[in-house]
Amino acid sequence: QVQLQESGPGLVKPSQTLSLTCTVSGGSITTAPSYWSWIRQPPGKGLECLGVMTYRGSTFYSPSLKSRTSISRDTSKNQFTLQLSSVTPEDTAVYYCATSKRLMTNPVVRKNDYDYWGQGTQVAVSS
Repeated sequence: QVQLQESGPGLVKPSQTLSLTCTVSGGSITTAPSYWSWIRQPPGKGLECLGVMTYRGSTFYSPSLKSRTSISRDTSKNQFTLQLSSVTPEDTAVYYCATSKRLMTNPVVRKNDYDYWGQGTQVAVSS
């Protein structure tokens, strides 16, 4: 069974870059087909996909966040990383990493479209 674990700071100052890492066990991020996503849920709002990386390393980003989002990976550590730049308090959310066997690019997320999820990590943007 694939397990995902998010890690990173719980507090980020406005204008800084949020950086989170997802460590994967029980499966490889290069196995075909597999797609590795970053998803968030702001307080009182629904789930939003920020972007996805394919098993080949290609990336797709939410149009509304594309200018601020970057997803990269370290295949030797079986990890993939989210960087979100120029954060504001509106970026406060629980951030999840998740995986699916199909490419999911719709920013609107249905939980059942993903096979495995991390437990989520709370990130607050505040000075």
